[in-house]
Amino acid sequence: MTELRPAATSVSAARRRTVLDALRRGAVPESGLDLLATGLDRYEAALGAELDAVASGASVFKAVRGEYGSGKTFFTRWLGERAKRRGLAVAEIQISETETPLHRLEAVYRRLTERLATASFPPSALRPVVDAWFYALEEDALAAGADETDLPDEVEKLLTARLAEVSRHAPSFATALRGYRSALTEGDEATAAAVLAWLGGQPHVAAAARRSAGVRGDLDHFGAFGFLQGLLTVLRDSGHRGLFVVLDEVETLQRVRSDARDKALNALRQLIDEVHSGRFPGLYLVITGTPAFYDGPQGVQRLAPLAQRLATDFTTDPRFDNPRAVQVRLPGFTQDSLVGLGVTIRDLYAQGAVAPDRVKSLADDAYVADLARAVGGALGGKAGVAPRLFLKKLVGDVLDRVDQFEDFDPRQHYRLTVTSGELTDVERNLATADDIDLDI
Repeated sequence: MTELRPAATSVSAARRRTVLDALRRGAVPESGLDLLATGLDRYEAALGAELDAVASGASVFKAVRGEYGSGKTFFTRWLGERAKRRGLAVAEIQISETETPLHRLEAVYRRLTERLATASFPPSALRPVVDAWFYALEEDALAAGADETDLPDEVEKLLTARLAEVSRHAPSFATALRGYRSALTEGDEATAAAVLAWLGGQPHVAAAARRSAGVRGDLDHFGAFGFLQGLLTVLRDSGHRGLFVVLDEVETLQRVRSDARDKALNALRQLIDEVHSGRFPGLYLVITGTPAFYDGPQGVQRLAPLAQRLATDFTTDPRFDNPRAVQVRLPGFTQDSLVGLGVTIRDLYAQGAVAPDRVKSLADDAYVADLARAVGGALGGKAGVAPRLFLKKLVGDVLDRVDQFEDFDPRQHYRLTVTSGELTDVERNLATADDIDLDI
């Protein structure tokens, strides 16, 4: 995200509030990202074509590289919004050694179902998707001539037929779906919910519920592939054209034990191979990481087959980077693009402000530039690391006060402070002082 445009003049209050509330918290907005970025237009045609291919049954893997602050999360959420517009479901997963270790794909699948979202349903959308699938099976059976008496048997035949390929690798997926539907038919909501939780990869489901559904144990690493395949089938048949999945912050693998790291890298290699083999039609899988993860000795380069699969030439001028390549590079922020971002946010804020003229006057372009410079200075002079903290300060410390207090002048009454407690680990390592004066 390197260039920005003025915010659209007709933005709903809800969309504007969603964006500004996230920035005020120091977070990337979950939606409304099209209000902020235009520097991504160089990727739009190529990635849009890939999304269209996935919506037609293809599968795509993409690796996104960028330094901290370059906008990797922004980029993937921006792409996810476009996926939703094409009818795909979306899931964003944070890779973590303690919560979601990549070498345990059953944990990744569990997080996927927990974070599953569609254009109509927020996370977790697993139950609405499964319910919609059974409704679609019933409609198809009725359309084929079934009546109310033989409808259950006809739905069972359709279920078996459509999950035939999945059942070759993970027969318990179809078994659990049957158990879920049976529990609903009997009015046993507790058992239905428990079986659906097991289907979503949750561990420690009550033994009675598992026995009722005819399944055993918990999902394991290898079973996760079959369950993902089953989920894609259910999504497609329930009206969704595919699934867009982000594995974010994969670079955290560099900080784990060497044995766990090697297992995780191999799991990633397996996952990429399965995507490229065509096993997961309708899947668009994205990973994000820093250049050190892709190029350094503690990341991808530890596993030669994985390094070969992700190899991309970045020795040429960044202007000629190929967005169709398996790996794409985000150039990050410069001081000018950081200021442009601030001006865009200021204008978006003013559209819904109590005192829009005062906001634009007291937080004018020159002031926004000074604030961006000061925040970057507090973080070691690196503008590329500053966006999160800069926007948090701009919205929460400056614009909110200008809008609410008639006599507040940020040049007179605001002194930028950056305390250790409000910084991420990367920002904290770059900070040069706990308190920085805004000299303007």
